Amino acid sequence: MAIDKKFIDQFVKVTSNAALASSYQVGKGDKIAADKAAVDSMRFSLNNLDMKGEIVIGEGELDEAPMLYIGEKLGKSNGPDFDIAVDPLEGTNFAANNLPGALSVIAIAEKNNLFKAPETYMEKISTKSKDRSVVDLDNSVKKNIYNLSDYLNKKPENLTACIMDRPRHVEIIRDLKELKVNIKLITDGDISGALLVTENKHNVDIFLGIGGGPEGVLAATALDAFNCSFQGRFLFETEDEKKRAKKMGINDFSKKYELKEIISGDSIFCATGITNGDLVSGIEIYDNEFISETLVTHKSSGLKKVIKLKQKI
Repeated sequence: MAIDKKFIDQFVKVTSNAALASSYQVGKGDKIAADKAAVDSMRFSLNNLDMKGEIVIGEGELDEAPMLYIGEKLGKSNGPDFDIAVDPLEGTNFAANNLPGALSVIAIAEKNNLFKAPETYMEKISTKSKDRSVVDLDNSVKKNIYNLSDYLNKKPENLTACIMDRPRHVEIIRDLKELKVNIKLITDGDISGALLVTENKHNVDIFLGIGGGPEGVLAATALDAFNCSFQGRFLFETEDEKKRAKKMGINDFSKKYELKEIISGDSIFCATGITNGDLVSGIEIYDNEFISETLVTHKSSGLKKVIKLKQKI
């Protein structure tokens, strides 16, 4: 069953208003205040929609987050049932320090169609390949690059890989350099990093490495609409993390999750720029109006575009 198109504009406004709220904290050096502004705005907006929504990915569990916590019910309770995944401010450091790439992100799916991801790390890989067999988390970096090279009919030295600049990725980066692959290093923001494979204009062929599990699910929602490939595997470091995962129904701690296991059915994804970035431009304020840019996907209608919106403040 398709999600009504009327919700596209409504959710674009949700992330646009959250981005605006957070934008007032850009460059103030306080990532907590920037995040809180986005959370408060997003929660207020969601509670005013005609829906029965439940947060499946949010700011944490109830004992960690007073708002937008996992399991929180949102909306006026008089509309369709939705699973909701949110990252009100992706790139808290970007916002706090006025750096490119801060986003306000939300994904919506029909009830029970969006994976409930625990707050833990995830090994992940995304490519513009529509053939799910081209790359695999169990392959070596070399095998994945050669497979992708053959699939895209490019030499390895003409491929670009996006990866977070972290000590945990030293070996992957070394392998990429040995293969002469072009490397785009990012400091944060692995939702946007994973989505750079969606359009040729971004000139990224593969995103790989270890990042947040919830961010992986959010990115997968958009990648599904773009018909790109995604694979993820959670990494559990403590017994407490495993206990929380079991509560969410995860029993196989080494399982690789394919895209269709993370998101199924219809979905809407919105990512609004707070500061300028690769995917979208940031908030611009003029007197009593503001302009936002939002990357939007709606799977059933085939919508995949950046929407520019002017609103009154």
